[in-house]
Amino acid sequence: MNMYNNFDSYESDLTAMVGHNENILWRGKPDKKCFILESIFNPLLPFALVWCIVDLSVLGFSFVSGGPMGLFVLAFMSLHMMPVWLYIGGVAMTSRKYKNMEYLITDKGIYISSGMFSKQFEMKPFTDLSHINIHRGIFDQYLGVGDVVTVCGHESYSSSSSHSHSRHGMTICDIRDYKEVFQMVKDLQTDIYSDTMYPNDMRPESNHGYRTKYRGFDR
Repeated sequence: MNMYNNFDSYESDLTAMVGHNENILWRGKPDKKCFILESIFNPLLPFALVWCIVDLSVLGFSFVSGGPMGLFVLAFMSLHMMPVWLYIGGVAMTSRKYKNMEYLITDKGIYISSGMFSKQFEMKPFTDLSHINIHRGIFDQYLGVGDVVTVCGHESYSSSSSHSHSRHGMTICDIRDYKEVFQMVKDLQTDIYSDTMYPNDMRPESNHGYRTKYRGFDR
């Protein structure tokens, strides 16, 4: 299955990381609408709203009561509202985060680029992965997209890792063809891990274990 389409003439920094002996099977970005909605309605939103309401109430009371402390209270509360500014700044930088977000799957592993001001490039070989899951949040289901979550053997699965990847696993977020990508990663992980544990050339005809078709991926 080769899902690497319409990208042959474009090479990004992430593409440049791919080795000469690797074949790109799939490449994509998150669904932009879902990415923006999840950035706005993130877990920090209720906390920022409550914080903002409380601080604005204190500011309003201070100015209504008058007195020489008004400007001092204004300066202090502006600093005190830092969690609100951080939330607003994070939402404002969504377009930049989206621009730097890219996913790439080869016959060796998964590559992900991310970041806001600086770019981060990471690669996880299939031999390190033990579990592959599909996660679909509220906006994912509404917009017909999903997340493919990969987990290493010593990590537990968490569905809360949106737009990012855990310390050891990786998450491909908000993609339209999440079912196909899930099946691709699952097949690659199973074939390559099985071939590493018991190479095809060493399998006797009477072996009743895995009989994978992995031969270096000439797809």
